[in-house]
Amino acid sequence: MGISAFLVLRVDLSSQSVQLALLIFGIQLALNVLWSFVFFRLRSLLGGLVTIAFLWIAIFLTILSFLNISLLAALLLVPCILWSSIAAFLNYSILVLNR
Repeated sequence: MGISAFLVLRVDLSSQSVQLALLIFGIQLALNVLWSFVFFRLRSLLGGLVTIAFLWIAIFLTILSFLNISLLAALLLVPCILWSSIAAFLNYSILVLNR
């Protein structure tokens, strides 16, 4: 994630598309931290599922915004969205099994 952001950051920070892409990246990063807090610290399975759903959308939007700037930066985020998909499925499964 860091290398991906660096590749976008070094293009042209004065560009509005780069600024928007980095803003979306920052939101995605904040949601990533928030999911860990909600799921592990608060032990809220439903809250974690809602948070990770927004996180997945944010990662997807980050990939799309990075794609316009750097193909490599976008491709480097594919493992992130794959892992988030697995984590979302696990979060959902834990929620269903603990009702």
